[in-house]
Amino acid sequence: MTHIGANNGMRLVRSAMSTPLLTRERELALARAWREEENEAALHELITAYGRLVAGMALKFRNYGLPLADLIQEGNVGLMQAASRFEPDRDIRFSTYASWWVRSAMQDYILRNWSIVRTGTTSSQKSLFFNLRRLRARIEGRTGSALDDQGRQDIADELKVPKRDVDGMSARLAAADQSLNAPIGEESDLSWQDYLVDDRPTPEAAAMDSKDGETRAAWVREALAELPQREARIIRARLLEEETLTLEALGTELGVSKERVRQLEKRALGKLRARFRASFDNPEELLS
Repeated sequence: MTHIGANNGMRLVRSAMSTPLLTRERELALARAWREEENEAALHELITAYGRLVAGMALKFRNYGLPLADLIQEGNVGLMQAASRFEPDRDIRFSTYASWWVRSAMQDYILRNWSIVRTGTTSSQKSLFFNLRRLRARIEGRTGSALDDQGRQDIADELKVPKRDVDGMSARLAAADQSLNAPIGEESDLSWQDYLVDDRPTPEAAAMDSKDGETRAAWVREALAELPQREARIIRARLLEEETLTLEALGTELGVSKERVRQLEKRALGKLRARFRASFDNPEELLS
């Protein structure tokens, strides 16, 4: 975070903390005015009053290394979502209801931006990400030593997640993002991307495969043209189309029994194999 960004974030915090609190009655009146009348002035007053809630939560999450101002902006989005869903007639304060939305918005932002590698997608991974440091510090403080295998098992038990998830998240949080363009050593001209392996076919091999495929397709079309129309239809529907048809469906289409379709298919395949046998070691490849 830059010094300018940090100052901007703290200005937002000070501004939010200086806004007067609302009474319960005023809070409910504003919430009703927005929900029932879409009164934007009421919404603005409600959101402004609970900016301190957003600022306070942003301060709790600032140790993840993201700009405080950005955390506040994301929290404000959560606050807006809470205002749109809050039901004034329920016996609950808006601040209590909004806390969940604000926290969720900030956590989602942190997970998206903490690393260039996506850190957590499931609820268990999200719980691990935001609780692992706290639980590790508690266990290490109690034992006086670094987190060991039993400590990770204790964390897994407390959060009700597999231990392998704890091991993986521990390694992920301990690692730092590294650019592929970074040099391998101080005196090396090579970067990490120079050692990436490309398993894709070479352009020459891809061109040859494409040409061979076109040639095989042409041979199959020529062979099918020599079959009776009904047999050619069965081969196409059973082997060559993306959505193949069952014997029963083809029987209905052609007005014959399922067994008769099977016989025609077998006969047609025999003709095709005989035609290709002289040219190919494995004629089945043409119909696979």
